[in-house]
Amino acid sequence: MPLHPQIVALIERAAAAGVRPTHELTPEEARAQMEEMSRERDKDRTVVRMVADTVIDGPGGNLALRFYWPEVQQTELAPAIMFFHGGGHVIGSLNSHDLVARNLCADTGYLVVSVDYRMGPEHKFPAAPEDCYAATKWVAENTRQLGVDPDRIAVAGDSAGGNLAAVVALMAREAGGPALRHQLLIYPVADYAFDTPSYETYAEGAGILTAAGMAWFRDHYLNGPDDREDWRAAPLRAGDFSNLPSATVITAECDILHDEGVALAAALAAAGVSVDHRDYPGMMHGFYSFAPLVDDGRAAQIHAAEALREGLSV
Repeated sequence: MPLHPQIVALIERAAAAGVRPTHELTPEEARAQMEEMSRERDKDRTVVRMVADTVIDGPGGNLALRFYWPEVQQTELAPAIMFFHGGGHVIGSLNSHDLVARNLCADTGYLVVSVDYRMGPEHKFPAAPEDCYAATKWVAENTRQLGVDPDRIAVAGDSAGGNLAAVVALMAREAGGPALRHQLLIYPVADYAFDTPSYETYAEGAGILTAAGMAWFRDHYLNGPDDREDWRAAPLRAGDFSNLPSATVITAECDILHDEGVALAAALAAAGVSVDHRDYPGMMHGFYSFAPLVDDGRAAQIHAAEALREGLSV
C-alpha cells in the first residue's frame, strides 16, 4: 500500500524544514541534525517518577546509562528493560530517544535503562555490541540494589538499537548469561547484504532512511566487508537461533529494512522461539518514534509495552 497520509505529511514537513539526507552530511552534522529534529518533535515529555544518569566501567572506558523509574514504585523485585537507541550505529543518543524511553517506562510500568554505547566512525564495530552487552551484564549483576528481578530482564531497541538488542540476546546465550526473558526488535538492522526486494522498492522516497543512507551508516560503522558476515554486526547471519528469549518484532511496510526484519522474525520462529511479529502498512522507517504525530507510532508503542509485560510476567 502507499505511504500513509500522516507519513507523507511528515516527509513534507521535513523537506520544508530543510532536513538534509544523512549521506550528504558528516557524522557530526548528521548527529546535530538528529538532535535538533528530536528536540522539535518531542517537546512534550511523558512524566515518569525519576530519571537518573550514571556512569559504569565499560569495555572502552566510561559508559553512560540513563535510568527511567516508573510512577508506581514497586515493593518487590520488578522487571527491567535495557534500551538501545537507533541511528545506524553512528548518530542518536540518550537525548534523541528520551521520549521513546519515557513512553516505554510509562507504558510498561518497568524500569528502563538506556545505554549510551560507543558509535562509529570514532569507535567502529564491535564497540557498540560490546558496550550494550556489558551494560546488560552490569544491570544483571546489580539487580538487588536496583530493585530488579534478575529473571525478568529484556532487551529492546529501534533500528540499529534493534540490531543491538538481537545481538545482545545472542551474546548472552553464547556466554551463558545473563538470562534474558524477552527481546523487542523495532525495524531492526538484521543484515548488510542490501539485496532484498524492500531495498529496491524503498531505496529512496519513503522517508528518513534511504539505501544511500544505509551505505553511509555501514561504512562508518563496519571496518570492512568481512564484518558483514559477523552475526554480532548482522544477526541474520547467526547460524543458530535456538534457545533465545521470546521476541516481539515490529516492521514497517515502506522501509528498506522491512524484508530483513521479516526474515529475522521467521528465523527465530523456525528455531522454536516464541515470536510476535507485527507489520504496519503504509509506515516508514522511524514511525515508532513519531508518536503522537503518527497514530500507528503510538499504537506500536502500546503494543510493544503489552508484549513486554506479557514476556516479563511472572
